[in-house]
Parts: sequence; C-alpha cells; structure tokens
Amino acid sequence: MSDPLVLIPARLAATRLPNKPLADIAGEPMIVHVWRRAVEAGIGPVAVATDAPEIADAVIRAGGQAVMTRSDHASGSDRIFEAVEKLDPEGRHDVVVNVQGDLPTVDPRAIAASIAPLSDAAVDVSTLVAVIEREEERTNPNVVKMVGSEVSPGRFRALYFTRATAPYGGGPLYHHIGLYAYRRKALQRFVGMPASPLELREKLEQLRALEAGMRIDAVVVDDVPLGVDTPHDLERAREIIAARRTS
Repeated sequence: MSDPLVLIPARLAATRLPNKPLADIAGEPMIVHVWRRAVEAGIGPVAVATDAPEIADAVIRAGGQAVMTRSDHASGSDRIFEAVEKLDPEGRHDVVVNVQGDLPTVDPRAIAASIAPLSDAAVDVSTLVAVIEREEERTNPNVVKMVGSEVSPGRFRALYFTRATAPYGGGPLYHHIGLYAYRRKALQRFVGMPASPLELREKLEQLRALEAGMRIDAVVVDDVPLGVDTPHDLERAREIIAARRTS
C-alpha cells in the first residue's frame, strides 16, 4: 500500500430526500461537508465522483476536485471505479477508499483507520464496524451486522454480513459501516462480477466479494456516523455540526 485515493460517489436521484447532496448544513452543501471530512483524514487526494453538474460545481466552489461519471451506474462502487480510471489511468493509486456522500458527520480518523488492514497482503477489501450499544439495533434489519473472526485487537476477518441478528449467543454484535477501502485490483474484479445470490437475497453488495472468495477485514471504530437518508436525519446532522462549531 503506497498511494490511496479517496473518492466520494454522489448523485441527485435520491427518493426519500431529493437533491440530498446539495442539502444545506450550516451554510454549505452536505457533499462539501463530506469532502472536508475526507480531506481531514489526510490519507491521500480526495475527489467527488458524480453525474450531476450541480454537485461538481458545489465541490469545485469549495476548493475541491470533482470528476463527472455516467448516470447509469447501479452502485457507488461502479461509479468510483469509473472515476479512478479517469483520474489515474496510469495506475499510480493502488488503494481506493469509498466514502459515502451522505455521511457529513463522519470522523476523519475513521476514514484513516479504514486503510490499515490493507498493509496485510492477504486482504482485498477493508471496512469499518462499531459495537452495537442499543438493544433495539440488535434486531433491526436496517442495521447490518458483521460476523467475523478477530485476527488482532480491534480487527476482524469478515465471514459474513447480514440483516439478521447474528451471531447467536452472548457477546457483542457489530454494526457494519458502509465505508470501504479497496485494493485497486480488487475493486476492478469486484465491479466486473455479476451480483451474487446472497447479495441479492440480503441486499448487501459486499456479499458478492465474500462469495467470490475475496477477503474483507473490518476495523472497530468508536461509533457509527450518521447517514442522512430522511428529513429527520438531515435535521440531526444540522444539530450535530452546529454543536461541534459552538463547542
């Protein structure tokens, strides 16, 4: 691992919160807040991958970099692969970090932590998890759980991801955070494969990699960043960022 590139996929076509990346938070579009958090992680150059000129313009006005991508991508993974091929056709960047564009409160230290497992040559993809603290989240199918084997303190080899309550029995459960760091070759392989049976059944894209025999390791971080999907989430994000600025 020598030269990570951080990419933030963003599009306007959200159903529950239209024009979500441009939603105002403390005087700036949400996508700009995400871009700033990624820059603060300090692990490499950052760009926003989008199909919307309005998003690109907002990022560029804030001093960031944006790359235009096709509008027909099925997922953020497909979008960032097109973006990295456009930005770095020479292949200088060997690690690609995918930060979702709806995480305006994400901790930059968590972004930085995501690349650590890739120092192990056996790992193809790395991601983040946090211990589930609230009882209701243990059975909530919208909270994706990671089932894994601990390989070192605070790091797991992921065996499965599920919306069910797993594993069975006593002990902690781990909330998966959808932020990924890919070896570039692993990303290329991943987007070139069709959706897998378990991916379709659980509606979890990462299961495609596991079913193909790819290794995903997960780093434990302190908390789960707020994902903004609804107007209520947006208000929470505004409150969190306002509190940070006054503290």
